[in-house]
Formats: sequence, C-alpha cells, structure tokens
Amino acid sequence: MLDVAVAYSRYQFLGEEFLTWLWYVIEKDQNLIKNFDKDFVALEIGNRIVFENRRRESGERITIKGDGASLEEGILTLKKGALVSELNVVFKSAELTWQFSLKGESLNVSSFNLPSTGTPESDEDIEGFVLEKIFLYDKILKILENIFTYFVKLRLSNRWQDKTVPKIKSWIQSA
Repeated sequence: MLDVAVAYSRYQFLGEEFLTWLWYVIEKDQNLIKNFDKDFVALEIGNRIVFENRRRESGERITIKGDGASLEEGILTLKKGALVSELNVVFKSAELTWQFSLKGESLNVSSFNLPSTGTPESDEDIEGFVLEKIFLYDKILKILENIFTYFVKLRLSNRWQDKTVPKIKSWIQSA
C-alpha cells in the first residue's frame, strides 16, 4: 500500500488537470454540464484563478483576482506549461446561483456562497430552513462529484490523449 504522502505527491497533478479541463469546458463545451444537472444554466469563472508551473525550478505561481478580471494572462501561463491549481466558479441552475472555490491539490471546496433562501419567520420554520440549506450543499457537491467522476473516466480512456488533449492545446494556442 502506498504511503499517504507518496500517493499525495504522485497524484497531485490530477486535481490540477481537472481544474484546467474544467476551465476548458467552461469556455468551449458547457453543454457537457447539462448531463449532470437538468436545470443547468451556466458555469462561469468567478473572481479568482491560481496557476502553478511545477516544470520550472522556481515553482512559478500566478494569481488572477477580481470580478471581470482578464484571463489573457492565464492563457499565457497555460502556454508556458502551468496548470490551474485553484479555481473560483459560479454555477447557475434554474434560478439558483452558487459560488465557490476548488483547490486542485486536494479538491477541497471552500468560500461557499449558497443561493439565498428566505429567513425563518418562526421557530417552526427553522427545521425547513436547515433542510433547505443541506439540500443546496448536497446538490452542488453531488454535481461536482459527478463531473469529477466523468473527468477521471475520460482521463483514463484513450479519448484523453487522442481527442481531449489536442482540443485543449488548440484552445490554448488559439486564445
């Protein structure tokens, strides 16, 4: 059995490839997300994206912040061989909107902003309020799990090298 630290180091790239692929999907193939949520409206880059280039000895790290930030520098960073190591996304489904960050090395979800819900007006409403919040957390986490499962199956298939990687490289070069 692999030591946890060895496994972590060996497979750290997987989360970063996932986030880089997810950015590609956001830009080029959002219809794919409809397979995971029938009410899907849009998936957008949020207000922060972090890149790491482990190929360089210095371990270059670039962060782009701000609402409406230009991602041209991010594309340039991808051209230099970096991968996305952290991504803030906005997920819209029906009339609901979630915003959160995904960290590539651990796939942790943080900075969660759930869709707004009404406030409980009485003590009897508190249970329903809590259950609605749990439902909203659960819904987005299940969607993320399904998207990641799809990615892993794609990553392990021949389609990854034969079709997906060339499409991603073409997207990066054409931007």
